[in-house]
Amino acid sequence: MALTGKLIMYVDIASHGDIFHEMFRHRPHDLTSISPDNLHGCEIDGEPGAVGSIVFFNYTRDGKKVSAKARLEEVDEKNHKVVYNIIEGDLVEELYKSFKIIFHVEPKGDGQLAIWTLEFEKMNETMPYPTSFMDYALNITRDLDAHHTNR
Repeated sequence: MALTGKLIMYVDIASHGDIFHEMFRHRPHDLTSISPDNLHGCEIDGEPGAVGSIVFFNYTRDGKKVSAKARLEEVDEKNHKVVYNIIEGDLVEELYKSFKIIFHVEPKGDGQLAIWTLEFEKMNETMPYPTSFMDYALNITRDLDAHHTNR
């Protein structure tokens, strides 16, 4: 049984990809007011949006308040892509040896498609696949999309 894996989720969004890219790259702290049931705090160490900057997240996943420290690893403006590598927190201290979050946006017909990719290595074979984190990402995506389309 493989200990490494990748999960991919595609979500139709009404907002433009620039909005999502801006939030996830430069303004993740603004998500605390847009999705307060999911994200409770966010602090940035370094220049916001710069590769190598560190973001500290306090969030609720599966009804439990947890935290994560993530390094912004990669940015692609053209594809509205941001890549975060989780370097501290419950995800990499309790469940996975490594955990990477990749977000980007692609056109889909007349709309946009938000794409979340999780790359991970489980601590052992009994650890769950990170489907609950995909649910969490879906909730953030829906809240952000609704916030920008209901203005």
